[in-house]
Amino acid sequence: MAAPRVLLLLAAAALLAVSSVGDASGEGPRGRKLLVLVDDLAVRSSHSAFFGSLQARGLDLEFRLADDPKLSLHRYDHSASDLIRGIATECGVDFDEDPEAMVIDHINYASSEVEGDHTLIAGDDLIQSDVILGSKKIEAPVLFRGIGHAANPSNSLVLKVLSASPSAYSANPEAKLASVPSLTGSAISLVSVMQARNNARVLISGSLDLFSNRFLKSGVQKAGSKMSHDKAGNEQFVTETSKWVFHERGHLKAVNVKHHKVGETNEPSMYRINDDLEYSVEIYEWSGTSWKPYVADDVQIQFFMMSPYVLKNMSTDKTAVYSASFKVPDVYGVFQFKVEYQRLGYTGLSLAKQIPVRPYRHDEYERFITSAFPYYAASFSTMGAFFIFSVAYLYHK
Repeated sequence: MAAPRVLLLLAAAALLAVSSVGDASGEGPRGRKLLVLVDDLAVRSSHSAFFGSLQARGLDLEFRLADDPKLSLHRYDHSASDLIRGIATECGVDFDEDPEAMVIDHINYASSEVEGDHTLIAGDDLIQSDVILGSKKIEAPVLFRGIGHAANPSNSLVLKVLSASPSAYSANPEAKLASVPSLTGSAISLVSVMQARNNARVLISGSLDLFSNRFLKSGVQKAGSKMSHDKAGNEQFVTETSKWVFHERGHLKAVNVKHHKVGETNEPSMYRINDDLEYSVEIYEWSGTSWKPYVADDVQIQFFMMSPYVLKNMSTDKTAVYSASFKVPDVYGVFQFKVEYQRLGYTGLSLAKQIPVRPYRHDEYERFITSAFPYYAASFSTMGAFFIFSVAYLYHK
């Protein structure tokens, strides 16, 4: 029963750390205080390398026992333990109902467990995302011993970061397998992350050992492979994923949203149909130490009223400024400038600003409309013909 409890507490610690995420202009996007809930304070020493890396990056860690009576985490009259126990379910993951179950793989296990129960997994099925795992590829397999979970396929916010191999299954290694396991193959997620719609991030791992000094420093060789690694990929894996979880990477902010008519600088209170306008916004990404210009070619602007009348890619000068020019549609009403930017691993941007669009006033139309020239010609020719007819009728004998 201890493993599931540890799993949920780790997920809660990640959630608590990002609960203060904001858009501070000069500072980073997150708070620096982190509450670490553990079952045993001995974890502080057995996982000192991981905790030390967090402190080296400026996080202020406070260690508490999960059953500390001084903790006052309450929500809707539920205690902290009830709240933490429900986090995993709310994040869209389901665990094996057997509390003694562990992930077993008789093919993709660490070669040090040739005669063991093959619960020491050497995992290398990682998500393909430089934002979450960093730009440097993790070459060595990641050691994992613990319980697995399944990500709810209907929850698009959950991502499997480290998946089990097709030969893995979840069962009690001490008991004889009497039926088909409920979790099998690559459907088993060993480590998952979730980014909520408010951009809070959670990491869920079924293995406390994954973060331990032993696994971070241990060598690894995958069963059946001739390639041996002096160091498992755990240290790089937990360092890079923790950077993402604590918003040290992949956090965007948008500032200085502007719009105006072409050739002007002041923002008008409304536009007229067929006006030429410019829209611009600055987008930055937090690098871990400072805000850097975010460069991409897929940021779009919508000019929206019930549906987009204008949908256009914004160009950038690679100094964080994104801009687009377009003509106001020949439709009047209340429009919105909208920027909806959602990309894997990045915090979402949702910008909206309402602006009315009016038709031409009666004195703003052109005196002579080019497209109406045929009608003008028809009118004058009719008047001319009627004049000639009148003269001919009156004076013809």
